Amino acid sequence: MERSLFDLTGMVAIVTGASRGIGRAIAERMAQQGAKVVVSSRKIDACQEVVDGIVARGGEAIAVACNIGRKPELQALVDATLAKWGRIDSLVCNAAINPHFGPAIDMPDEAFDKIMASNVKSNLWLAHMALPGMAAQGGGSVIIVSSIGGLRGSPVLGGYGISKAADMQLARNLAVEWGPRNIRANCIAPGLVRTDFARALWENPEIYRKRTRDTPLQRIGEPDEIAGAAVFLASRAGSFMTGQTIVIDGGIMAGPPMVGED
Repeated sequence: MERSLFDLTGMVAIVTGASRGIGRAIAERMAQQGAKVVVSSRKIDACQEVVDGIVARGGEAIAVACNIGRKPELQALVDATLAKWGRIDSLVCNAAINPHFGPAIDMPDEAFDKIMASNVKSNLWLAHMALPGMAAQGGGSVIIVSSIGGLRGSPVLGGYGISKAADMQLARNLAVEWGPRNIRANCIAPGLVRTDFARALWENPEIYRKRTRDTPLQRIGEPDEIAGAAVFLASRAGSFMTGQTIVIDGGIMAGPPMVGED
């Protein structure tokens, strides 16, 4: 039979922030579709746990520790991938930070600088490290995990939202600059997902009640519900999509449901 459009056999993928949450789900699902996966986050033990699970299920993966805020560590991540498998086909920029929760007026300059450096500049660095090799081999895919926070204002996540909006523009720019070399760049913008990163939101009863009430599907998302989009974007199924942002939010950006309105 002809290979599935979603088959990633023979491809090599780097996934940052892959030791838990959305990044872990993406790494596991890419491996399930046949990709060789580089599982990366700051803690090597946590990465190795994910790798062990992938290998136990018959997949291929390695663990590489990397702090995305440190340029030499990003380069080491790319170098380790090339040393192991000789190519990079998909770059998934998932790792992000949010050190400030509250009104933007109370956010220290240092916190804003750190958000922009880790959530935007690190993705630019990593892309520029990987893309020349992708172009030389005939193409590839960059996937940036953004957020619906980049599409709407927030009284408590202002700095984070600004960085996620910038990621969407980064994807558009990469798409235009590198499209002639057969490199695609896209964003995934999740809504509220049950991850450790978003714990301050979904463990807050008031926020959780309002979000589930205002979401047409009446619930928050799970990490695995984001992973399929990454597989799509990395695969032949997404080969004509570039410069776009896929929103996966249970319908919240479409508007609140009639049922459950106050």
